[in-house]
Amino acid sequence: MPLLVLGLVLVVLLAPIVLLPLSIVQRYRVGTARRPARAWLATLNTMGFGVSAGLALLVAALTSWWAPGTLTATVAGMCLGLLLGTIGLWSSRWESTAGILHFTPNRWLVLAVTAVVVARLVYGMWRGWQAWAAPGDGSWLATAGVAGSLAAGAVVIGYGCAFWGGVRWRIGRRRAARILSI
Repeated sequence: MPLLVLGLVLVVLLAPIVLLPLSIVQRYRVGTARRPARAWLATLNTMGFGVSAGLALLVAALTSWWAPGTLTATVAGMCLGLLLGTIGLWSSRWESTAGILHFTPNRWLVLAVTAVVVARLVYGMWRGWQAWAAPGDGSWLATAGVAGSLAAGAVVIGYGCAFWGGVRWRIGRRRAARILSI
């Protein structure tokens, strides 16, 4: 029985590590696929990323007590993400077929945002290990580079806010133009 429990614990702990590369590849594939622009989905994503942005800023503000510069790095990451999301919205391919609006996000920007996440995950694991192994004078959170991790996450959140907010705006603008042309 103890071997069964040990095996189960190992599977639960190792499965996320083993499946992480697959999930990153799938995230890229889904992020670059052609899909219809649905108002309810764009609204839901915009609201979700908005809540995530607020929570990320709140966490960064609280974390800045232990790791100075966290809030500044998170705000900078959020601003960069908003800029990238706006560029991504402009550079996406838009097409209307049979009255349905479709979009294909820019592959290079999706790859860049995915690469930021991957690079930060790898660096964060390495830096966290180094900070844990070597005793220092400062906080472990500050030494491990939590500010950079939150900033990388804020880039993704800012990108999502700008991109999905722009998709929702574009759907609304298209509907208004269609109503006015009747």
